[in-house]
Amino acid sequence: MIARRYHDRTAHSPASVRASPHTLDWDVKPFPFKIYTELPALALPRDLDALAADTLAALARPAARAERLGLAELAAVLYHAAGVTRKKTYPGGGEVLFRAAPSTGALYQTEVYVVAGAVAGLEPGLYHFGPGDFALRRLRAGDLREALARAAADATLARRAATVVLTAIYWRNTWKYQARGFRHLFWDSGTLLANLLAAADALGQAPRLLAGFVDADVNRLLGVDPAREAALELVLLGPEGAAAPPAGALAEVAHPYMPLSSAEVDYPLLREVHAATSLADADAVRAWRAACASWPAGGGRAAPPSRGRDVAGSGAGGPPPRPVLSGTDPTVPLPPPRAESGRGLGATIQRRGSTREFSHEPLAADELATALRAATRGLAADVPAGCVDLYLVVNAVTGVAPGAYAYDAGAHALEAVRAGDFRRASAHLCLEQPLGGDAAAVLYFLAPLDALLAACGERGYRLANLAAGVAGGRAYLAAYALGFGASGLTFYDREVTDFFAPHAAGRDAIFVTALGRSARAARATIEANVTLPGRPAR
Repeated sequence: MIARRYHDRTAHSPASVRASPHTLDWDVKPFPFKIYTELPALALPRDLDALAADTLAALARPAARAERLGLAELAAVLYHAAGVTRKKTYPGGGEVLFRAAPSTGALYQTEVYVVAGAVAGLEPGLYHFGPGDFALRRLRAGDLREALARAAADATLARRAATVVLTAIYWRNTWKYQARGFRHLFWDSGTLLANLLAAADALGQAPRLLAGFVDADVNRLLGVDPAREAALELVLLGPEGAAAPPAGALAEVAHPYMPLSSAEVDYPLLREVHAATSLADADAVRAWRAACASWPAGGGRAAPPSRGRDVAGSGAGGPPPRPVLSGTDPTVPLPPPRAESGRGLGATIQRRGSTREFSHEPLAADELATALRAATRGLAADVPAGCVDLYLVVNAVTGVAPGAYAYDAGAHALEAVRAGDFRRASAHLCLEQPLGGDAAAVLYFLAPLDALLAACGERGYRLANLAAGVAGGRAYLAAYALGFGASGLTFYDREVTDFFAPHAAGRDAIFVTALGRSARAARATIEANVTLPGRPAR
């Protein structure tokens, strides 16, 4: 399959990283904001006090359904998902604008659009969200919900108040990460979705994620060039009402916007896998959803194999079984996750910033338990659960012996893979970054990729990366709600799987999130998040 070949061709290894000639061309570093140059701005309200709901409560259960979606509520969702949360000015006038959700390399390739139909205080239309000036710009006038519903093969879109559409501008990410950036598109939109879904749930807007849609139709509706920018996910918001009227044929739109840089580099491998994972028409969307419905939730965790079972594949339609250690009982029960953090969701998101240096101070067992439960909770979506399994290296957690584990979400327990101090090994696995060894615990998201592709087709590759991104984003939120830190990391693909073998047989490494207490309150900076001049890009 094309997705399988793409995954293997973009895998990191010690040899591939050292052999890569790629360095960063700072003269063409992409501008981090998409600015439509000829469209007037509609300023959004800035009264965002509504997100006082406790962060852990917002992650665990939605608020009572709201009777309407107004412009103020929409503004709150957009700000806490993709807004600029703080600014830092450096001597000489340099300025860094930090966003609500983390992004690999602080490159922020995810763009946000809104198809509004029944939003109080906002005329129906298609809008682009500009985080830099916290404003909307209307790209199309009129109620377009029915057209989007046809593209998504889901009639409920025409009845919900609005739909948020996330896209990605490839060059913003491939400038640093080259063709591997296709993975990052879904990691980063996933972490943004973790914020967006939590904020919308806290406001009672009943968010529902759709990963299936006719790609060409949604891109055409947005007016984006799919060779450079493409739709990734849709999120329905607000109460259901009367269905929108038929939209009719849509004219082409191509509003001018400021160039991101003076030159761009094209990566055909990325465009190839994007095309291969796209859906051609509404029938293909419905068939894809039906195929994915057969995927077993929990990635094989719900019914762990008996002790001593072999590691052969489980056959078509499901992930391979996960063997457990022979001998003594390898299960490590975890304490119940905390129900509340004492910190509101808005305050948590405002405080969030990827940790760049961890101390060796331990986490409490219930802190780790809370982050794991948050990462693995289900969500309302058109896609199956259980697309990734969560493995971890525990370095410093009170009451949990150092070692490698798999998390059994159904039992809320750790399954021991091997015991020992693996700080050095984990740092090596995380592309030889000290963060992977200094963190109190490092979460490795692995997917039964071949089985997932067999069940869900090429688009299953998007699901694996998206599921890991959402899970990592939720772990981020839980960490900062409880007062410790988190950081997303890249990794040596095959070596991660080999490290957790044979338990992780049949699985591929997808994403990594490190958790721990910050050293000297170290936080993300542009210099820390992107490769400096003269250093090779990874």
